[in-house]
Amino acid sequence: MSHLILLFSLLLAPAFADGGSQKSTQNLCSNDVSHKRQKRDWIWNQLHIKEEIDTPLPHHVGKITSSVRNKNAKYIIEGEYANTIFKVEETSGDVYAFERLDREKKAEYELTALIIDRTNNRSLERPSKFIIKVYDINDNAPVFVQKVFNGSVPEMSPVGTSVTKVTAVDADDPTVSGHATVTYEITTGGEYFTIDDSG
Repeated sequence: MSHLILLFSLLLAPAFADGGSQKSTQNLCSNDVSHKRQKRDWIWNQLHIKEEIDTPLPHHVGKITSSVRNKNAKYIIEGEYANTIFKVEETSGDVYAFERLDREKKAEYELTALIIDRTNNRSLERPSKFIIKVYDINDNAPVFVQKVFNGSVPEMSPVGTSVTKVTAVDADDPTVSGHATVTYEITTGGEYFTIDDSG
């Protein structure tokens, strides 16, 4: 009799163990499913455009893209000159400029991207700010800061004596190599005077 009880308890033990592991596996699977959430996000590189582009308008600036998958999705932009200078193609997210831009007037524009459901105008993604940078071209000549610079030097002064200082400025982007660099040259009187790059 004692052998029979022992055998019965040994047979039941694996059944309970299997049932427990099955239950824990089921719980684990259901937890995995409940914690999975589709991540949505805006995807784009920095948007930029050269100033004074001499081709027919509009000019392509870049593309705003969301990972949202919805057949009714519609892109919208808001902010500085949105829907006047800048417009977005509502299905593709391509952004265009409808005016030639001048970096010396405005170097960057801040806008906001939105994606909505066109059937009910509900937002499908949190709005996100982005900047359109206007790239410089070397289109400005240096100008002197005043019309006349007066100078004087005592007679019999040694060679190399300072006479005066002149200053010119260039409106182009100083961070772009060579665009705002100013050099000076004497066009008449060079037999008596010299000028260096500081003016």
